[in-house]
Amino acid sequence: MAVDYGIHGHVAVITGSTSGIGQALAAALAEQGVNVILNGFGDPAQIETDRRRLQERTNAQILYHPADMTKPDEIADLIDYARREFGRLDILVNNAGIQHVAPVDEFPDEKWDALIAVILSSTFHASKAAIPIMKAQGRGRIVNIASAHGLVASPFKAPYVAAKFGVVGFTKGCAVELARTGVTCNAICPGYVKTPLIEKQVVDQAKTRGIPEDRVIEEVILAAQPNKQFVEYEHLAGMLLYLVSDMGASATGAALSVDGGWTAT
Repeated sequence: MAVDYGIHGHVAVITGSTSGIGQALAAALAEQGVNVILNGFGDPAQIETDRRRLQERTNAQILYHPADMTKPDEIADLIDYARREFGRLDILVNNAGIQHVAPVDEFPDEKWDALIAVILSSTFHASKAAIPIMKAQGRGRIVNIASAHGLVASPFKAPYVAAKFGVVGFTKGCAVELARTGVTCNAICPGYVKTPLIEKQVVDQAKTRGIPEDRVIEEVILAAQPNKQFVEYEHLAGMLLYLVSDMGASATGAALSVDGGWTAT
């Protein structure tokens, strides 16, 4: 029997939701009757096809906004779009992310700037715009998709680690500020999920380390995860649905690991 999380009719914005984790989380919310605003880059025709199919499958209203996560004005308009279209905003999932792998002393300056902008600064800008709407409602859920790399480090990813640690810190700061408003703020910290982003990392790591891709998966990507399995989209969706429901009302300021035991070691 399907679980009813009591969020039918709610409204969600999910950044970076045209593929990978964000797309899967959008589907999980839509299946609960949540109206979702998608965001992200990609082929416009494919984005529209995916949007239409999800709407037809779930009967939730699925919209799309093309905000660039490096541009604060566009991020603010994305949040206001939810207010304009639905008159409310119940859930914000800050998920947008990019990656670049290189030693610190070889890391391009522009890649550092892009990583910080897309992962950390966009989380700030979107949350800043969403919080007044949620406060006025007396209820809201902000869920930041951090990473196991928001809790521990790996080589050749220092800027990504810095950005994700920042997301976890920002989450805790927001949670403390919002503790008596009915608005919660939490971070989900996944281990490795087999997304297009991770598949690209396998290629990049193979090049950086000079080893075949199958060895990267076994010895690098999943080396730190004791269960030696990629995290499934459904595992992240389950955590998200708990956090955004009334069951998750007392969970705030948490960095919740979904990582096969990685950060327990």
